[in-house]
Amino acid sequence: MKRLLTSGFGLLSLLICVARADADVPVELTLTGDWNVQATLPADGDRPELTADIIVAAPPLLVVSGEKYDRIPVFNPKAGAYARGEKLRGVRNAELTTRFLLDPDSLIVRSGLQETDTTYVLGKDYDAELSWGNFGRLSDGRIAADQPVYVSYRHGLLRLDSIVLTTDGKLAYRTGHPVPGSPVPPALEEGERRLANLWISGHIAKLTDENLFPILETAYPASSPVSPTPAEQYLPKTLAKLRSGEPVRILAWGDSVTESTYLPDREQNCWQSQFVERLRKRFPNARIELITEGWGGRSTQSFLTVPPGEPHNYAEKVLAPKPDLIISEFVNDAYLNPEGVEKLYSRVLGDFQEIGAEWIILTPHYVRPDWMQLTTERKVDDDPRPYVAGLRQFAKTHNIALADAAKRYGRLWRQGIPYSTLMSNAINHPDARGMTIFADALMEIFPEE
Repeated sequence: MKRLLTSGFGLLSLLICVARADADVPVELTLTGDWNVQATLPADGDRPELTADIIVAAPPLLVVSGEKYDRIPVFNPKAGAYARGEKLRGVRNAELTTRFLLDPDSLIVRSGLQETDTTYVLGKDYDAELSWGNFGRLSDGRIAADQPVYVSYRHGLLRLDSIVLTTDGKLAYRTGHPVPGSPVPPALEEGERRLANLWISGHIAKLTDENLFPILETAYPASSPVSPTPAEQYLPKTLAKLRSGEPVRILAWGDSVTESTYLPDREQNCWQSQFVERLRKRFPNARIELITEGWGGRSTQSFLTVPPGEPHNYAEKVLAPKPDLIISEFVNDAYLNPEGVEKLYSRVLGDFQEIGAEWIILTPHYVRPDWMQLTTERKVDDDPRPYVAGLRQFAKTHNIALADAAKRYGRLWRQGIPYSTLMSNAINHPDARGMTIFADALMEIFPEE
C-alpha cells in the first residue's frame, strides 16, 4: 500500500492543555477568504489590541493505492449504514468509520495491484456505502468469497487547529494532528494561552463560521453552592455510608456507554470508574463496591423484557444485588418523550424504592447532530431532545438526584470544543474525555468534604 499527501503542513504533538478557570478577553474571528481568518484580540489592561491575518492549512486528501483486503463480506443493505460491509482502514475510527471522510468518486476495487488487473464494477460486482466508507461484494458478482481485493481511494481526515497567544505577546497559528476520529488540539508551550480552535471536519472545500470555535470560557462554570446539596437531599443513606466507612454498593446501569467495551483501558476510563475513584478521594473512609450492568444498543425497556435466567434480566441484574445507589445512563432511551419518561421511569422508581435503593439519573451526552435535529455544533447550550426535558422534569417531580451531563456537553462549544470530537466512533460513543464529563456531573451532586 502506498499513501501520499496531496498537500502538507507541520504536525504537533497530541496533548491537550488543561483548561484554566479564569476568564480572559475572548478573541474575535472573521473569515476573510476560503482559508483566511482575521484574529483580533481586544486590548486588555496594559496589553494593546492584537491582530493577525492567518492562513489556515487547507485539509489534504490522502491517496491510498492498492490497500489489500484478504476477503470481503457480502454487502448487507439492510444493516445500519455504518455496518453494511468491510470498513476502509483509512477512514476507520475506533470500531466504526467516520462519515463523509471518503471521497465518494475515488473508490476503485481491483483483483490485483496493476491497472491491467480486473477492475470490479460498483453495483455489479460489489456495493458500497460511500458516505460511511464501507463496501462488500455482491453474491452474484465476480468477487469470490475468499478472494483478496486491492482497493484505492482518497479520503480526508479530521483536525483541530489552534490560534494561541504566545509568551512574547503575539498571535500564532498551530496545526493539529490529522486523524480519522477524536482529534485533539495541538500542544501549547508553557505560558501560552489558547484563544480559539479551528475545526477542520474532513475534506471541506472552505472554512465557514461553523468551523470557528473561539474560546469563550475555559471550563464549565462552577455552580453556586447549594445547601443542602442534592446528595444530602436525595441520597442521605448513601452519603452517610460514604462518610462513615460502612460498605456501600453502587450499581452503574445503562447501555453501551456504561458497558463501554469499545473504550481503551475501560476499567480506568469508563465514567463509573472515574466517578468512584474521585468519590473515594473525596470521602477517604468510603468502602465502595462498584457493579456495572451495561448492555450495548439497548434501552431501559429492553432490560424489562428479558426473561428470567437470561443475561441482562432486570430483576436479577439490577434489583437482586440490592445496591445502595443506582446510577442510570441511557442515551438509547432518547426515543421517549416526557410522558414516556414519566410512565416508564415511575415503574423503575417504584422497584428501586421497594429494595431501598437511592437513584441518580444521568442525562445523556450529545450525539451526532442530525440525530438531535441540530445543524451545528456551535450555540447548542439548550438540549433539544424531549427525552432530556422529560428526565429533568421527572427528577424534579419525584425528588430524584439528577446529574446533568447534557448541560455540560451543551457548553463545550464555548470552550472551543466541537462535541463530536469527543465521540470515539464519531456518532455516540464518548471517549475517555467524554466519560470525564459524566464523572464531573456526578461529583457536582456531592458535598465537598
